[in-house]
Amino acid sequence: MSQGGIEARVLYRFFRTGDEEVLALKGISLRVDAGEFVAVVGPSGAGKSTLLACLSGSEEPSGGQVTIAGERISHRPEADRARLRARLIGLLHQQGNLFAHLSVENNIITAQRLAGPGPHPSPRTLLESVGLGDHARALPGQLSGGELARAGLAVALANDPAVLLADEPTGELDTITEKRVLDLLADAAARGTAILVASHSRQVAAVADRVVRLVDGKVMA
Repeated sequence: MSQGGIEARVLYRFFRTGDEEVLALKGISLRVDAGEFVAVVGPSGAGKSTLLACLSGSEEPSGGQVTIAGERISHRPEADRARLRARLIGLLHQQGNLFAHLSVENNIITAQRLAGPGPHPSPRTLLESVGLGDHARALPGQLSGGELARAGLAVALANDPAVLLADEPTGELDTITEKRVLDLLADAAARGTAILVASHSRQVAAVADRVVRLVDGKVMA
């Protein structure tokens, strides 16, 4: 694996509901190298969101391990995982990743403070790169859906992450805005970020360097 990428080895994830045990991930192994754009596709319930949660350290896998930029993030105390997540990972979700009470610029600044010492790209440079240079002081509630998606991407890139994980980031966007967001993700990959996007969108799969298909918690050939 290249130093800036992410690797999952034989991931399992169990959930227990009453007396019933559900196996959400069934021995998944995958790798995304620095500069690679990978799409994870599959039907609802296939395990895409659970996979991203384990990759980001938001959830602990029941078995297996995750390594990001040469550092193991799984099976560590939550405080350690949170620190690594803030420093190494950018997260982008369909429901958004911005604090409603902070301006767009201050959302970026907050993400950079959580990541720790830089160097980090300047907030204004990030906003200009996503076409929001004139919206630095706007609150999230003052932005359109497309602007919110691009502002969320700027926040996800605030810590110059080794890996960017996105869960249905274009699910509620029109075709034109979706293309713009995907172009920005491709640009981030070209700069060396490992990009993994879980999505039902055919457009995401079309622009990805590689497509990984999940069915029933397993990677299908």
